[in-house]
Amino acid sequence: MKPIFTLLVVLTTFFSFAQTSISGKVLDAKGNPIEGANIYLEGTYDGTSSDKNGDFSFTTSEENLQTLVVSFVSFETFMKTDKVENLRNLSIKLKEDVNTLDAVVINAGTFDAGEKARAVALKPLDIVTTASALGDVVGAFQTLPGTSANDEDGRLFVRGGDAEETQIFIDGIRVFNPFVPTGNNIPTRGRFSPFLFKGMSFSTGGYSAEYGQALSSVLALNTIDQPTQEKTDIQFMTVGLGVGNTQIWGKNSFSINTSYINLAPYQYAFPDRNQWNQPYEGASGEMVYRYQPNEDGLLKLYGAFSYSNFDLIQENINFENGFNFGLQNTNLYFNGSYKQRLGNGWKVSGGIGYTNDTSDINLDNDNVDNAENSAHFKVKAQKRYSSRLKFNFGAEYFITDFNEDFLQNATSNTFNYNFDNNIFGVFTEADIFFSKKLATKIGVRLENNEFSNEFTFSPRASIAYKAGKNDQFSLAYGQFYQNARNEYLKFADNLTSEKATHYIANYQFIKDRQQFRVEGYYKKYDNLIKYDGTVATPFSNFTNTGDGYAQGIDVFWRDGKNIKNLDYWVSYSYLDTERDFKNYPTKATPNFASTHNLTVVGKYWVDSWKTQVGLSYRFATGRTYTNPNIHGFLNEQTKNYNSVSLNVAYLISQQKILYFSVNNVLGTENVFGYDYKNQPNANGVFERQALRPNADQFFFVGFFWSISDDNKSNQLDNL
Repeated sequence: MKPIFTLLVVLTTFFSFAQTSISGKVLDAKGNPIEGANIYLEGTYDGTSSDKNGDFSFTTSEENLQTLVVSFVSFETFMKTDKVENLRNLSIKLKEDVNTLDAVVINAGTFDAGEKARAVALKPLDIVTTASALGDVVGAFQTLPGTSANDEDGRLFVRGGDAEETQIFIDGIRVFNPFVPTGNNIPTRGRFSPFLFKGMSFSTGGYSAEYGQALSSVLALNTIDQPTQEKTDIQFMTVGLGVGNTQIWGKNSFSINTSYINLAPYQYAFPDRNQWNQPYEGASGEMVYRYQPNEDGLLKLYGAFSYSNFDLIQENINFENGFNFGLQNTNLYFNGSYKQRLGNGWKVSGGIGYTNDTSDINLDNDNVDNAENSAHFKVKAQKRYSSRLKFNFGAEYFITDFNEDFLQNATSNTFNYNFDNNIFGVFTEADIFFSKKLATKIGVRLENNEFSNEFTFSPRASIAYKAGKNDQFSLAYGQFYQNARNEYLKFADNLTSEKATHYIANYQFIKDRQQFRVEGYYKKYDNLIKYDGTVATPFSNFTNTGDGYAQGIDVFWRDGKNIKNLDYWVSYSYLDTERDFKNYPTKATPNFASTHNLTVVGKYWVDSWKTQVGLSYRFATGRTYTNPNIHGFLNEQTKNYNSVSLNVAYLISQQKILYFSVNNVLGTENVFGYDYKNQPNANGVFERQALRPNADQFFFVGFFWSISDDNKSNQLDNL
């Protein structure tokens, strides 16, 4: 018995000597103890949790080099590799995890629209359920602050900039002709279906160094990576029809959307102020092919084709029988992109975009045929050194080949105008997170313009500080360059890039389906294009001597919590802007800018009716125009703009929706300016004619049917 007892004592003593004690304290960055942190040796079952004082202690039989792991929710995981006997009396400070949902977001000047964005201003489905948007991507973003009401145009006018200063990108690749061309005072629409996009980012200023050739704004659209189910969408409308289909097989998927619109029945039922020789007719198609070779790679091919044709006689005070305008346009756009996540924190992506746009235009007795071929090549790399430091850098090349033939029927003379313009750009940018509360983005963009033999340098920087759990402050600065537009480059070869400098200060509050943000900005313009004469012609004298400024405040509030079944948002913008450009004789507020803009959008779900009722109201103060009967330039303002739009969506079943919408339901006669007689009457007065949108109201009725293979497509979620 005694030998057995002795053996047990020896074994117990040996085992106790083989055990090593590991101990320490876990603290946060301020030195406060962290209770409940998980502490263990990597690859073993040896470990423990910290107590209320942050202390921990456990023993292990492991030897030599070991890795101690300390983790806790909302903090970065701590790892230390050392000899096991050195892992004693440690003082471990955990850093806040900058990737958590409550971490700071660099967002000055940017509105995100996407289900996964941290600060969502609009959801993609807001585009098709917002009264006044009529399913148009741009129409929905016009309800956000920073935009001005230009219903006779339809494009985005942002913070004192005209529509040409906003650029649109799909999967990072530029779209050179994103809008369907139309006649005077007939609003245009974007060419793209909102159903193909998973998210959108609308930057009203201070955007990333990745984007160039935009003075005022960038709208970045990202197509869906991989659809979750096969389905067919069918739309029947009072003005046409549309069909969409998605197929999935293996690592591949394919989506297509097609539509046809003919306004002849509508214009017969609701005549407008024009005489239509050939009512508007349009057809379009889009497709996206996706291939995922592995978990970290994705190839996407996007293609779009559109055709439009119309001919009309518009009222014009200087043409007794009206002014004849006809247009036939075809547009082909292709976009291919690939992204791949590599090891060691690397990710690469790249793409190519190509546009062929041709227009045959009839201007009363003259004809214009123009063709533009444009391409964009881009490659980008990202290196993630840690959750606190990330670098982006890349290069891109823009190509534009423009050709125009002008036939002056009065003289039977044909004039040709053309130019080639190629731009090479490189960019680099760093995202630096000092903590969960403080982060910055610093970048620079370099471009070489072959047309003007010009080199530009564009520094950009943003910083964001999270002041509390739900609110943060942001600042942004940047310089932005944009090439002169085609209508000038076809006549002049001495023009350099226009320039804008942005300064932005932002405050944002987000909590439980509520979002409030207020943003002040100042934008300085330099090198704007000026020319003499009434309009730009081959005989005009073009210079880069124009300048200007824009400053103001944007306010946004969205609430989907406080009133049951009601989701609404309110946008307000104050804009003070003047510029000396084009043929302006002096600096003045341009005629596309409104001092005050207000938009209210509401959506209310009536459960007993299975119906969503939507209402949009938009107000804008008058815009400037020149009255030749009194002294001065842009010396008067139009009356205020008001428009109320209504839509109703009735859920017939989980797969079927019947919807109805009316733009400007009250029929308000909005005026955007005046045309005056070229010569005064017998009393020495120049007579005038109001410039108004083509139609005061637009009625729209449609039926949407989504058929999925698993029969689980729920349109109630869409509403």
